Amino acid sequence: MHKSVLLDESIEGLNIRQGSIVVDATLGGGGHSNRILQIIGKKGKLIAIDQDLEAIENFKKQSGEDRSNVYCVKDNFSNLKNILQELEIEFVDAILADLGYSSIQLEDASRGMSFLADAPLDMRLDRQKELKAGDIVNNYSQGEIKRILKDYGEERFAGIIAKKIADHRKIKEIETTGELVEIIRQAVPQKHQHGKIHVATKTFQALRIEINRELEVLEEFIPCAMDSLKKTGRLAIISFHSLEDRIVKNIFRKNARGCICPPDFPICQCGQAAKVKIITKKPIVPGEMEVSENPRARSAKLRICEKI
Repeated sequence: MHKSVLLDESIEGLNIRQGSIVVDATLGGGGHSNRILQIIGKKGKLIAIDQDLEAIENFKKQSGEDRSNVYCVKDNFSNLKNILQELEIEFVDAILADLGYSSIQLEDASRGMSFLADAPLDMRLDRQKELKAGDIVNNYSQGEIKRILKDYGEERFAGIIAKKIADHRKIKEIETTGELVEIIRQAVPQKHQHGKIHVATKTFQALRIEINRELEVLEEFIPCAMDSLKKTGRLAIISFHSLEDRIVKNIFRKNARGCICPPDFPICQCGQAAKVKIITKKPIVPGEMEVSENPRARSAKLRICEKI
């Protein structure tokens, strides 16, 4: 069963009320969207976006009753500006993005998202896209694989794992998540295989990021989301690893800064004005109870900013 992470904290942080226009940029299991609908009522509007068609179809089935105030859109959240234009909505009151995968996606073996079940190497969120994880491990050069594992997984053994992958595919194409996990186990020294996280965690993270362009689309989405907010509207983003959180933190800070001229300039020359103010000086993280009930929440960080 899917449990939305930091549900109460994120919804409270959006500062929404009855009649608000809200974007759930990452519909997923629908937990955040359902809570939003309870608050905004029938006078409000919810734009629910997901590139995973199954997530949208599942949410529509959940809703059951007529939801004339809900707009479900199959698209990537980086296209938010175009999505709102097509709906003839200029500005919104709040935007939420939960960058994690839903339990439904992780537990669907056919997607090959997780190392916990043996499945075809896929990992696509949007199944209409062509690039799969199997294409990367079987066709990318050893150097490219090393770069992906190092840059997107922060994997200290990226070079050894990439070489093992390259050696293995000379004998046999790598077809399943189970095969890939075994290759990783052979590459990583035994004494480093029993840490807090599974030995394949970072490699799988890196492949998912590459396939779904996760960091690129996040960098495109945040400025677009800020521009789409009404004055005092809020943007809340839940990230799950340091690469995502760093991007969120840096873009928030950049847009919260005003003049960037040297301090000895008597008059501002840059003309830069702050677009937002940061509501969460430090990220909000799950409490012990939430982590014990939902271990996937352990690395979550929530950051919120408000349009000036």
